[in-house]
Amino acid sequence: MAKLSWSFIALLLFLSLSFTLDVSNVNLSLDLFNQCKPACDYRCSATSHRKPCLFFCNKCCNKCLCVPSGTYGHKEECPCYDKWKTKEGKPKCP
Repeated sequence: MAKLSWSFIALLLFLSLSFTLDVSNVNLSLDLFNQCKPACDYRCSATSHRKPCLFFCNKCCNKCLCVPSGTYGHKEECPCYDKWKTKEGKPKCP
């Protein structure tokens, strides 16, 4: 019973803090749970490598809270998405 109540309190605290975060670019910031998946579905719709594209797009969206518009390019719209690189120095986000 105590676990349940602490979990519930933690969830409420997380939700209340998520509404108070200040995001500098409100138009491009996405709600993790509601908008990352559809934004990445569209972003990866034109590629033949859909499964890895969706994996990395969702990972980038969860970290950066934005996905550039279109199916390719426009990464300057989301600096975090644009600057995240692999160990080899290649772009991590599609």
